Amino acid sequence: MTLPFDPHELDPEEYGEARTTLETDHESAIERVREACLDEGFGVPVEFSPSELLNEKVDREARSASGSRTQSDDADRDPYYVLGACNPQMANRALDATDERIGALFPCNMIIREVEPGTQEVYHVSIMKIARLLGLPTDDEEMDAIIGDTGEMVDAVFAELEE
Repeated sequence: MTLPFDPHELDPEEYGEARTTLETDHESAIERVREACLDEGFGVPVEFSPSELLNEKVDREARSASGSRTQSDDADRDPYYVLGACNPQMANRALDATDERIGALFPCNMIIREVEPGTQEVYHVSIMKIARLLGLPTDDEEMDAIIGDTGEMVDAVFAELEE
C-alpha cells in the first residue's frame, strides 16, 4: 500500500504528539492521568488495559490450541493502559465539522505504559489533527478552532502531569 505522503517526514507537531514520563508505579500513573484529564475538562468514558487482555487471551488461545503452553505462547506485555478521554462539547463540534466521520477516531486516547518498574510514559496524539491530515473536515475554519481549543486542553493536561 502506498500512502499519499511519507509518514516519516511528518513533524510530530502535525499530528499532535505529546509525551511525558512519570516516575511512579503504573496504577498511580493511571490515576494521575485520569485526574489531570478530569481537571482540564475531559471525561473518561472508556478505559481498558490491552496488556491484561492480550496476556490473558493469547495465553488462553495458546493453551486451547496446543493443549500445553510454552513461553512463546504468552503475550507477556508490560503494563499498558488506555484512558479514552472526551470533552462532549469538543466532540459535538468535531462531529459537525467532519460530517460525523471523526467518530471513527473517538475517543481521544491517553496511553500509560510502563517503560520499566517505577517509570511510566504517557503518550497522546491529537485525533483532531489526524482528522485534518486525513481530509475529514468539511468546515476547515471550525476544525482549526477545535484543534486550537483541544490543543490547549491537552497542553494543560501535560503541564499538570509535568508539575
